[in-house]
Amino acid sequence: MVDEQGLAVRKPYLVGGAEFAELYEVKRLQVSQWISRDHTLDYRYAKIISGSPYWLLQFAKGFGETTPRPRHLNEAALARLVASQDPGYWVSEVSQLPPLVGHAELTTLFGVSRPLLRDALDSGRLRPADYTLSGSPIWLLEPVIEEAPALKVGARTADWSVDESVLEALRAGTYDGPGSKIVPRGRAASKSTN
Repeated sequence: MVDEQGLAVRKPYLVGGAEFAELYEVKRLQVSQWISRDHTLDYRYAKIISGSPYWLLQFAKGFGETTPRPRHLNEAALARLVASQDPGYWVSEVSQLPPLVGHAELTTLFGVSRPLLRDALDSGRLRPADYTLSGSPIWLLEPVIEEAPALKVGARTADWSVDESVLEALRAGTYDGPGSKIVPRGRAASKSTN
């Protein structure tokens, strides 16, 4: 990703559940079990974006040393993740992350449906995602906001106006709208409704 001056945009190194599993050569389900069953992993070092956790790579690479049975880090997988996110930078606290958004946050920010957001992405009106982690796109908020006026150009069915209260909450880290929480699925969802 490059900015308007042609300089590469730096972004913090992150991992989703799939990448976390790759780092420790386990199945994706194992990462969920570390959270729900074993309680060796939690969301303290994760940012919830569009309802999914994304951990700081700094935390993820040291995770194996903190478990009751130490786990071996796949150094080749770590190198691939770093290379795929370069030029990046290491972050040790979630509070150090810049505002990040996914589909859920962007649809709320612009007041559009997910299909309209997808059309804007497919047509090139919406900038490509800065990351694709665990199969999901993630954007740095500020470059999206800088390009927001361009989203209005060519828009036929939606206004694409920025909801200033949502923008302020995303920037302040206080956003609690769609995508800000993990919604239980499967058996966990049925347990939470009982």
